[in-house]
Amino acid sequence: MADSGTPFVSDKILDGKAVAAQLRAEVTATVELLKEKYAKVPGLAVVIVGQRKDSQTYVRMKKKACEEVGIASFGADLPETATQQEVLDTVAQLNADPNVHGILVQLPLPKHIDEQLVLSAVSVEKDVDGFHPLNMGRLCMKGREPLFVPCTPLGCMELLQRTNTPIAGRRAAVIGRSNIVGMPVALLLIKANATVTLCHSATQDMEQVVRQADIDIAAAGQPEMIKVWLRWR
Repeated sequence: MADSGTPFVSDKILDGKAVAAQLRAEVTATVELLKEKYAKVPGLAVVIVGQRKDSQTYVRMKKKACEEVGIASFGADLPETATQQEVLDTVAQLNADPNVHGILVQLPLPKHIDEQLVLSAVSVEKDVDGFHPLNMGRLCMKGREPLFVPCTPLGCMELLQRTNTPIAGRRAAVIGRSNIVGMPVALLLIKANATVTLCHSATQDMEQVVRQADIDIAAAGQPEMIKVWLRWR
């Protein structure tokens, strides 16, 4: 149960917007300190291939967030017809750019592009999405820490920690096993000493698993999928 005494819990609802506002204020202050110390601000580049409306929206949101906290924003907007090599060349250029400290590749990529090859091409030191095999591998290993962690799973953990929700020793159910959310958030919960059940399409009696858990994280891409199972609490 989250701590209702924190400013981030209202009527048992975790206030993600309030947590996000605090995080952005902290990032803004950190960027200012870096600017004063190094006369330079962090730079984030986003690579997008094609004109998917949802992807374009996400990229605009990322650029706006950068502006709000003082991070320099760089963009590489490639057409749907871009070749595998053109995408790899773009990533290589950003890897070599000293003004770019983080690189995001907007997913999904067009079907003719090898997603794994592109993500592996991003320098591990600039892989702020945490999708590079080395970062994912470190996340899986006890006693190792990745340089970066996928943002949505990390956001889930920040929400739990900043609302003083006990994690260690608690039972957690994660619904969905994607590489972007489900799998990494399950690993983060394990690192925080929760006992985790990772549910997927072949899980039997998923409702019972969800009901028995102290912490439930829905990452299946289906709104309110487990809401009805939580009403008894």
